[in-house]
Amino acid sequence: MPGTKEIRTKIRSVQNTRKITKAMEMVAASKMRKAQERMRTARPYGEKIRNVAAHISHANPEYRHPFLVHRDTVQRIGIIVITTDKGLCGALNANILRLALSRLKEWEAQGESIDVCCIGNKGLGFMQRLGADIVSQVTGLGDRPQMEKLIGTIKVMLDGYTRDRFDRLMLFYTRFINTMKQEPVMEQLLPLAGERLGAPETAWDYIYEPEAKTVLEQVLTRYIETLIYQAVAENMASEQSARMVAMKSASDNAATVIDELTLVYNKNRQAAITKEIAEIVGGAAAV
Repeated sequence: MPGTKEIRTKIRSVQNTRKITKAMEMVAASKMRKAQERMRTARPYGEKIRNVAAHISHANPEYRHPFLVHRDTVQRIGIIVITTDKGLCGALNANILRLALSRLKEWEAQGESIDVCCIGNKGLGFMQRLGADIVSQVTGLGDRPQMEKLIGTIKVMLDGYTRDRFDRLMLFYTRFINTMKQEPVMEQLLPLAGERLGAPETAWDYIYEPEAKTVLEQVLTRYIETLIYQAVAENMASEQSARMVAMKSASDNAATVIDELTLVYNKNRQAAITKEIAEIVGGAAAV
């Protein structure tokens, strides 16, 4: 059994750790509220541009943009994996990477090759260790998603689809459900499915300037960029929520360990006192 000095040192060490996890919990709680607000404020723009894209795509049937054309054969797939830059957020990254890995194995078993885009340091490190074909990446996004940091990475994948380098573009990210629940999801970005755009309630007609091809190119590209931006915002909200829960659990576990060590310390101290008293009484009786 360790001595009282070793136990006292361990108690102080756990107490210092608990102070750190408690501080990180409070910081994550503050960032979580801001991340959730950014995620919610981005949704109206995404819904509006979806409506615009749906109307324009249905209003001009004589021209079909490559993003709207379904391809019969799929030989190569592009995937965008969104993870966090930092750890200490529970199983958030592990869950989405496990989902991505299972899909990669399925596609490879079917003879399909994969191009990977990584948003976030954790996913980049995982794909590098896996030996995946990484064609674009971005890390260091911070606590606030910024479109200008994402556009270059997104453009590489959109150009790859337009130039037939791959036939389908998939998105992996963690969807924010609530503070206690975050769900890893996989969605198809390209080609745009009917349920993704939806159908307009009324038939609109448009006059295109300069032409329908240019307008659709701009609108659909903005739409895909918005989808990815929204996914990054959802992932950041999930990250802060998961980190707050993980740090709270760590703080609670540290408090439990401190109580157990304090009990052992008191027992050892009481045993030492009892032993000293017994020695004194024994010495007095011998005299």
